[in-house]
Amino acid sequence: MRKTIVVLLSGVLLFFSFRTASNGEQIVWDDIGRGNLNLKTVLVNPGDNRIIYIGTNSGVLKTEDAGEGWRIILSVKGQNKGVNFLLFDAQDKNSLYAATGNGLYYSNNQGKDWKRIFQGKNYLESDCTALAILPYAIYLGTKQGLFISQDQGRSWQKETAKLGNSRVFAIACNLKEPKFVYIACVDGVFKTQDAGQSWERTFVSSPQENGKEIEEIIEDRDEEMRFSDIRYISIDPANPNYIYLATARGVYKSQDRGVSWELLSNAGLLNREVKFILISNKSNLHAVTKSGVFEYKQDKWQELSLGLAVEEVNFLSLDNQDNLYAACDKGLFKTNIEYFVNDRQNDIVSLYIKDEPEISEVQQAAIRYAEVYPEKIERWRKQAAKKAWLPQVSLGVNRNTTDLWHWEGGSTTKNDDDILRRGRDSIDWDATLSWNLGELIWNDDQTNIDVRSRLMVELRDDILDEVTKLYFERLRVKMELDNLCIEDKKKRWEKELRLKELTASIDAMTAGFFSQKIK
Repeated sequence: MRKTIVVLLSGVLLFFSFRTASNGEQIVWDDIGRGNLNLKTVLVNPGDNRIIYIGTNSGVLKTEDAGEGWRIILSVKGQNKGVNFLLFDAQDKNSLYAATGNGLYYSNNQGKDWKRIFQGKNYLESDCTALAILPYAIYLGTKQGLFISQDQGRSWQKETAKLGNSRVFAIACNLKEPKFVYIACVDGVFKTQDAGQSWERTFVSSPQENGKEIEEIIEDRDEEMRFSDIRYISIDPANPNYIYLATARGVYKSQDRGVSWELLSNAGLLNREVKFILISNKSNLHAVTKSGVFEYKQDKWQELSLGLAVEEVNFLSLDNQDNLYAACDKGLFKTNIEYFVNDRQNDIVSLYIKDEPEISEVQQAAIRYAEVYPEKIERWRKQAAKKAWLPQVSLGVNRNTTDLWHWEGGSTTKNDDDILRRGRDSIDWDATLSWNLGELIWNDDQTNIDVRSRLMVELRDDILDEVTKLYFERLRVKMELDNLCIEDKKKRWEKELRLKELTASIDAMTAGFFSQKIK
């Protein structure tokens, strides 16, 4: 009996530890799927967040009470029954679309009745993966090309000019500028600026085309995805110029509608292959990898899925109250992203660095090891100022050989008169001391010191920036480790490995100072 009470008490403590934030009040993740597993997508009614739709491997389910109860509203027939994407018509909230593995389904009464409005010629064309509803057309992405309907789904035309039979991963558009549409597919990112009249490729897809080698082949990927970096694309709803692209190498961002791209920092990502991205109305960027859910803040990624005991997250969605929903293999989970605003952060941080060196100590150790301390420049300046008091010393040596050979004569008593004799050469030397007192005011060395000073300041700033990022990322990983579920062994192993990697990186910049202080 005592063992049972202990086990129950431990379970309760563990439960609340994952349901409460560090300030002890906010809920982390709440399972509202009620046992419905293998979810592929989720859609929240924009006008009423109690109404939620989820797509599973066999159909669509709906709740009208925020997950208290679920009912099946669409059962997909055929071999591929999975529901890949759900979408409302922005102009008619009663119109609901379901992109499935066996065609596109449409309901004009929020899921009460359904009819299939698209079915491809083969199983690849019937496998619908992406959807966009625009005032002038419906864009439907499949595993074998892009289809467009301009009469609300009664007839369809396949786009063959540029995309061909390329598998479509995602379609991004903004209703404020409906003529701009972006297609993320196996062959790259394609953009139209004239409602589909013409297309141009704005991002190259494969590592070979980008001049890179494929670093790894993951066996559980689809055959096409093995040779394409593209995964998903999304537009910032607050700024249509900003386009985000999820790839196998991280997240790319374009600030000019896809003309140019830059790779965002991968700091904090346990797995850089990002398969899904979501941007909130406040321009907050969220990403899904095989390691969990992350949010991008201040040039680094922060994991949001601590305590989320799932193997795979497939889709994210937000409601009008900033609640974040994750469709996972283990069900549907909900959290409020404001959970990660921690009013007691300083108190918690002090606990984690209690037995470790402060950031200022680590920074000083890095500066000493790289020899970029400010005193070094000051010493150079003082030495240069003293240079004028030191004389310039020059030595000269001259060898006089004028009388080396001479005639000796005038003697009547010597036998060797009037003959050419070899004499001794003479060597002259001199020493000169000179002062340039003008260097007391300025000398050329000051210019060289100024140049070196600027270079040293830049180097010191780079070192301090890098060691500071490593220090606080390591601190964050330690916190995440403490909040992981006990049974989540894979993620714990990844974070422990990342912790060792960060420790080694800091040691490399401080000549082992960090580990010595920890010990």
